This record gives sequence, C-alpha cells and structure tokens, in this order.
Amino acid sequence: MAIVLFSVKPPSILVPLHSTPSKTLNPASLLLFRNPRSNSYHSAVGNNGAIEPEEEVHGHGGRAEGYGGLQFESSVAVGSKKERIDSWLSARIGDVSRARIQSSIRQGFVKVNGLPITKVSHIVKVGDMVDCTVSHLQPLKAEPEDMPLDIIYEDDHVLVVNKPAHMVVHPAPGNANGTLVNGILHHCTLPAFGLPDGELTSESDDECDNGLTMFNPDPISTQCRSSIRPGIVHRLDKGTSGLLVVAKNEHSHAHLSEQFKLHTIHRQYISLTCGVPSPSNGCIEIPIARDMNNRIRMAAVSGQNNTRKARLATSRYHVMEVLAGGGSALVEWRLQTGRTHQIRVHAKYIGNPLLGDEVYGGTKSMALSRLRPRTPSHYHGPLSQLVSNLQRPCLHAFSLGFKHPHSKENVLFTCPPPPDFAEVLRQLQSIRSSNNHGGLGDQTASLSLFLC
Repeated sequence: MAIVLFSVKPPSILVPLHSTPSKTLNPASLLLFRNPRSNSYHSAVGNNGAIEPEEEVHGHGGRAEGYGGLQFESSVAVGSKKERIDSWLSARIGDVSRARIQSSIRQGFVKVNGLPITKVSHIVKVGDMVDCTVSHLQPLKAEPEDMPLDIIYEDDHVLVVNKPAHMVVHPAPGNANGTLVNGILHHCTLPAFGLPDGELTSESDDECDNGLTMFNPDPISTQCRSSIRPGIVHRLDKGTSGLLVVAKNEHSHAHLSEQFKLHTIHRQYISLTCGVPSPSNGCIEIPIARDMNNRIRMAAVSGQNNTRKARLATSRYHVMEVLAGGGSALVEWRLQTGRTHQIRVHAKYIGNPLLGDEVYGGTKSMALSRLRPRTPSHYHGPLSQLVSNLQRPCLHAFSLGFKHPHSKENVLFTCPPPPDFAEVLRQLQSIRSSNNHGGLGDQTASLSLFLC
C-alpha cells in the first residue's frame, strides 16, 4: 500500500524510539522496524584486544575528556588477516572516529613493536605489538548563530534536520558563517571533533566522499591550524535541500561514520530531469573522479578512460512521473555509494541532467530544448519563465534511514520537498502534451512516493 508522503497531515509514528529524546519526536519521522541483532559498544581495552567495559584504561590518568590521551595496547592475534593499521585500530577502539585515529598515527602517537608509525596505510601482521595514544581534540571555533532550523528529530545522540536549499553545511573559504553548523551550534552543544594542524582524512578512504573531510574555520588564514567538523557525518550540496543527520557526541559520530563507510545508510532523493530517463528503471555503476578540465566539478569515467583516481559510484533510479509530454520527469534515486555530486554526475552521464543544474548540463537552453518540442506553442512562454526562475538543481533528499547509534533501532525519516521544488513540479504537471488535448497531461504519480 502506498504511503502518501506529501500529504498535509504527516504520517504518524509507527513505534516510539527507546532512547530518551530531548525534544518531542516530529510526527513526520518514521521508525520502520527493530533489528534484534544489536551489538554492545564498549570503550576500554581488554587483554585480547577487544573492547571490554570492565577493564581499566591505561595511560594519562585514565580516560580524559574527549578520550584525548587514552592509551590502547594490544597484539595482533594469530589468524588475523593483513589489515591497515588505521582500520585495525578503528575496529578495536570504540567511541573514537577513524579520522581521529588517523591523526594520532600521523602525529607519531602509534607504535608498532616499539617503533613509531606515521603511515595510516601501514599493514599490521600477526604478532605485532601495537601501542596507540589517542590525540587530543582541538577546541571548536565555529561561532554559534541564531537562525531558524527545521528539525525533524532530535534526542541526546543525533539530530536530523531538513536543510534548505542555498545553505552551506559547514564553514569553508567564502562561507565563514550562515552555515547549518553555525545554526546547530546555537541550538545545542556539539563536541569539538577536531584534528590538529589541519589534518585531513585520507583520500583513500570512503569517508572523504561521505563528507567527513575536515574544514577550515578560518577562511582568511592559509595555514589551517585547527580544522573541525562538529558532528557532521555527511553533506548535501549547497543547492540540494533535504534530510541530513548530525552526531551529537563522538560515539554517535564514530557509529554513523562506519555506516556510511559500509554503505548501509538508506538514502532516497527526488529530482526533476531534462527529458525522461530510458529505461524508466535502472542502475548506474560508473566511477566518478575529479574533472580534469574543471576542478570544481566531478565527472563520470568510463572503463577505457579510467586512468586517473576514480571511485566506483552506484545509483539506482526510478521514473515516478513523466511530465510535460516527456520534456521532464520526476525521478527517484537511491544511493548505494556516497560520492561527491553523485546523482548530478550520473544524471548527466545518462543524458538527463537535473533541471537547474548549470554545472552539470541542466542549463536553461538544455531544459527548453527538451520541453518545447513536446508541448503546444502557447506553453512556450510560461516554460521560458519557469526555466528562467530556476535558482538551483531540482534535487531533494526526501528519505534518510540508519541504525540509531544508541538504541540500535533502524530508523527512517521522510520530508516533503520545499515550496520551490513543489511549485516547479506543479507547473510541469499542469502543462499538456502536444499530443494531449485534455486533462493535465502526463500526471501519473500525483504527489505520492512509495517507500519499499
């Protein structure tokens, strides 16, 4: 049975969340089901290298605030496979993000058989003795700003927010304030996740493409002395609206980051495209790399051209509604990976860039070239006006699901598109096809979305 997503009355809550919320659960959020297989998440080191709650933490007077100075000692067990040291440590030190472990390695805080190791890609072998001291966090420097936030759900561990279009997620050069992070810091306290001396996550890790790279809080300084990422585990482009989850403590950050790394996060988007993708359902598996001709954008890289550092990207799409006689379409996307600009790049690759996406081919001329031939001439004026008014790519993150880092419940949140997206959709639905002399053209899906 279909769930009407864009109804005036939001869907009701199916099951209450077992964690203690700091605010009332928004009725627009949904809890899908409970996973009975929940693992405990511990934080101290046991004799066998696993994390045990009753063991004493060694070094620097026990666990310091933010886990700075926590010391981990263990040997690589017999039967262990070859593994990078950052991955090996990450799997054994709870509540600490992998990026912070990588920083500890680069600063020389990790020793293997008594010798400092500074490469995060160092391979540990059976019998190696590993000694790690977790680096201290740097103080958070992003300034709180009072601004309206559309909070879908919040508890003591996570916050799910509906990001408006045209808002940057976090401070960066050219966007020192007015970001989502600035607003969240005013709303609640976030731990100062940071790395000293501008350390970045490794480019060889999926974390980079999931928005886990550090950012510079001081856009004027060329020397980033303290790069920060308070609670951010993924990003949405400035022009993309929709759901985004923020971690409110380091345990939640580490847990959610791992889910993004393993591609177990449920993400659905809707878009309006130039033309109609064919076939109406498909899976795009094309690597994505930085565009060599334009460093601010990404590019799909086919097999024979994959000579540079490209990363596999997989997107599934479904045409929900054909619009304006086939000049456009309402398309649902499900991401299996999280690469930079992934949907926008893949939409361009199949020849159907997003309406309003000037960077990836969804220009005004492209949109009109698809819309005008399929509609009567008296619609051409309104279409030109409609296309000229587009201020951003028509892309909205409408569904986000993950395993709650505290309760271990599988939770799902949904959010209808903002007025600008909904208005463009409404106008396209009202335009008759040149082959249709009655009704409202090719409306087939109305405003119902199906969650399967």
